[in-house]
Amino acid sequence: MARVKGGVNAKKRHKIILKAAKGFYLSRRTTFKAANPAVMRALRSAQMGRKLRKREFRKLWITRINAAARMNDISYSRLMDGLKKAGVELNRKMLSEIAIHDPAGFTKLVETAKAALK
Repeated sequence: MARVKGGVNAKKRHKIILKAAKGFYLSRRTTFKAANPAVMRALRSAQMGRKLRKREFRKLWITRINAAARMNDISYSRLMDGLKKAGVELNRKMLSEIAIHDPAGFTKLVETAKAALK
């Protein structure tokens, strides 16, 4: 059997990595040997970033809800407990949007929660 050289396939693999390394600093964008670990690390960090983004947004929504709740003389935990007991099924993202864009509506939700706590 004839020997098959790997140059064509290696070139393809290198092109993929170097394309992904576009915008990197110095030889990390031009040489495969430097670009390969940099791209692998970047991909790992990007995956972790997608996980962290979910946590960050939840923290932001909770902070916003807490701030709006305290303006209405109730803590975040008591508000969430009251809403759960009142049967209000709004997620934190929507509660935070209501707190920002419709303070009067949020006040009504707080009153509903307070009534359910008594």
